[in-house]
Amino acid sequence: MNRRHALLALALTLGTAQAARAADANTVYLQTKDGRITIELRPDLAPKHVKQIKTLVSQGFYNGLKFHRVIDGFMAQTGDPKGNGTGGSSLPNIPAEFTQAAQFRRGTVGMARSQDPNSANSQFFICLGDAPFLNGQYTIVGNVTDGLDVLDKIKKAAPGAPGGAVQDPDKIVSMTLAEKAK
Repeated sequence: MNRRHALLALALTLGTAQAARAADANTVYLQTKDGRITIELRPDLAPKHVKQIKTLVSQGFYNGLKFHRVIDGFMAQTGDPKGNGTGGSSLPNIPAEFTQAAQFRRGTVGMARSQDPNSANSQFFICLGDAPFLNGQYTIVGNVTDGLDVLDKIKKAAPGAPGGAVQDPDKIVSMTLAEKAK
């Protein structure tokens, strides 16, 4: 019986180690002035979107960008070099990768877009609360796995601010891929 338990423990340890190695390639660290938010990207849900985000992170695209739209209880949006919700990267837009396999909940990371479902580019948002009305309408690219307390510290728009625009917004200090951060 002891041998069986030892083998089971070894198998679980090896399985966990393999899962952790696999997760590193899809883990992003988003550093703010208040601390770090860890995001686990979900290529199983949105492979094209995840590839684009990883490319942009590798280029340092997100470093210094503002959280230009932050609505208390809803979401914090960033990823626009113009800082007003109208900009994107030089990469092409990505076709929608909507899913019913996951839902928008607190900590879910989704891609922002215009009215055109195929217009996502570089902007993303992190849900500050559950947002089921977004399910099947926006692409889910990941989930916050650590740092929800840091997420909650991001400066919010004043109540009634047009479009959730933030005066003197917080910024992304840096975004890095975990595999590059080692």
